[in-house]
Formats: sequence, C-alpha cells, structure tokens
Amino acid sequence: MPSPSGQDIAQLAAVGLQCRRGGRTLVRDVSFKAGRGQLVELRGSNGSGKTTLIRVLAGLAAPSGGTLYWQGAPLARGDAAYARHMAYLGHQNALGAELSATENLRFFQHLQGGPACEPAQALQAWGLAHVAHHAVRRLSQGQRRRLALARVWSRQCGLWLLDEPCAALDDEGARLLDARLAEHLQRGGAAVVATHRPLGVPASALRTVDLDAQAGAAAC
Repeated sequence: MPSPSGQDIAQLAAVGLQCRRGGRTLVRDVSFKAGRGQLVELRGSNGSGKTTLIRVLAGLAAPSGGTLYWQGAPLARGDAAYARHMAYLGHQNALGAELSATENLRFFQHLQGGPACEPAQALQAWGLAHVAHHAVRRLSQGQRRRLALARVWSRQCGLWLLDEPCAALDDEGARLLDARLAEHLQRGGAAVVATHRPLGVPASALRTVDLDAQAGAAAC
C-alpha cells in the first residue's frame, strides 16, 4: 500500500505496520486507512494484537516496523498536533473514584486542554445526567464505562481510538455507543475500534481489519 497522497489523503493511515510485545511479533504487515467519516474495526481473537495495535496508534508504544501517517505526513511518536486531534480509551476507564461524574469530566478537560463541551451535555448524551453528582465509586461498571466514553466524546477530537469500548455496557449503553459513533462519523470524524461486538454504524463507513486473517496470511 503506497503512502497517502493527493486526493487519497486519510486522517490516519498505517502502511506495513508491525507490532511486538514481550519479544513476540503480534501484528505483522497491517495496512489500513481511517479517512473522514470512516471507522476501522479491528477484529481478532484474544492475543491477536488488537490492544497492542491501538496503543501504537495512540503513541503509547512504538511500532517495530512500518509507518503511520497523519493527514498524509509520516507520524512521529509524541507528535503534539496529533495528540490534540486524538482521543484514546483503553481497557481501563482511568476515572477518579472519589470525584463525581461531573468533576471527572472537568478534571480531564482541564488536564487535556483544547475545545470541549460542557460536562452536563456530555452526561446527557450518554444517559448519565441522573448521576452527575454521584462519586464514581458509587457507579456501576457499565456507568463507569459510559463516563469514560463521555470523556472521549466531550473532547470533540477528529480521531477516536477505542479498545473494547463495549466492555461492561448493557444493551442501552451499547445503543448509545452506536449512536454516538454514527454521529461522530457523520460529522467527518474517524475512528479505529477494537471490538468483539459488531458495531451499529453504516456499512458504507465501516472497514474491517481481521488480525487473525493477517497473521494467517503472514504465516503462509
């Protein structure tokens, strides 16, 4: 896959990406584009490298090979402009247990800077208005996951990197996730999502990368 250029520039593109963990190559020769209005769905069994790949995309780990591009230019780890346009959610919700839902959102908005919507708006969008002043330690696991997703949503970033965002969500939480993802794509945002659950976004916006299939092809 050639580097992005001209009219083919994607917000985020991976070309021949390789990722290692613990001395073992988990992701080998993976290429994809996440353009405006597109969602790349990372599929694969446990241990296939989904989390490792998302961490590499978020700048938390370095790839062992290949190149990442952001808006057509090679992306260096720690790029401040990229960080401003990217929101990441891993397996951990990273919430302050003694802070309220509202206080958590205000804290992260202050920490991360940049444009953000009001906490009340974010909580309403994720069905959490009724727990706005509850300490996180009093929330269910599903409510905590929604709050972590509300933090991503509130930053108004163009690129979302989500690692198993459906974890602990009930049916209503999953429905809200699908709705917020669809809205994000409709506004021209992009996303890369590692998931075991099919996502309810338009098929025209969806690109699937099967890491198990990639590993099988590399072994042939």
